[in-house]
Amino acid sequence: MRAWYLPSAVLAVLLCLCQSYTLRSSVSWVVSSNDVVEDLSEEEVAPGLLVDGAGLWKQAYPTSDVLGDSEESPGEMVKPEGDDAARLSSRLFSYRLEKVEKSAASVSPPAPPPPPHQETAKTARYIAHYSDWGHLATISAQDKIKGLPFGNIFSVSDGPLDNSTGVIYFYVTPMDNTVTDLKNNPYASLTFSEAEGEFCRKMAYDPEDPRCARLTLTGKMVEVPPEELMFAREAMFSRHPVMSKWPVGHKWFFMKLELVQVWLQDWVGGTSLIPLEDYFKASPF
Repeated sequence: MRAWYLPSAVLAVLLCLCQSYTLRSSVSWVVSSNDVVEDLSEEEVAPGLLVDGAGLWKQAYPTSDVLGDSEESPGEMVKPEGDDAARLSSRLFSYRLEKVEKSAASVSPPAPPPPPHQETAKTARYIAHYSDWGHLATISAQDKIKGLPFGNIFSVSDGPLDNSTGVIYFYVTPMDNTVTDLKNNPYASLTFSEAEGEFCRKMAYDPEDPRCARLTLTGKMVEVPPEELMFAREAMFSRHPVMSKWPVGHKWFFMKLELVQVWLQDWVGGTSLIPLEDYFKASPF
């Protein structure tokens, strides 16, 4: 009989240890008693970029509710250097999930279907307006690659969602290598891809498929003049609200791209160079 009791006792111990915990993944995190599921309705947050990766198990329910006592959870036993430090590290670079979802829904609703590919000017304006970011290529001023191409990602806007201008605005800092490049050579090319949205995914188009349209705007990057600053601010902050809270010490300022050429590929069989007059006359709506 003793041989039968031993494995039963081991199984009972394992079941007790696993009670109230769920396996999340190999990169899950330990949470403290302050982060139980009950609190999520009031304070849902997106996962922080800096989290404690030492634990494998996450508490599914408050221990006191499940076990009927006040036993410490593993999250409480693995104590950081200080409660304030733990609270800071778990929330750093995080946003309340509810606010993020509401902001995303109001700022970037799904784009309408693209225009017919034959309407090249309209397609170019459509991509320029509904793209929230693009790849900016400059001639580098960095010592090791001086004179060579350098690319960087930037958030952009050609105006609020209900007011497209075709002029691309940027919010940049002198601390960025690209801005240093532009001081030496202000000419740049900005590339957008329709793969940024849902259309190419729904159609199962690879980003390099010609039917997944791409647009390259080439021109001169200039600082936005004072009389245009109010609109540039509305254009950028309405589409990228978090920018308004970026550190002022970085000396952010607004720039725009004065176009020289509009290049588009939106179908098989070649590319289109769209006259600037046609580009600005077209509407993305």
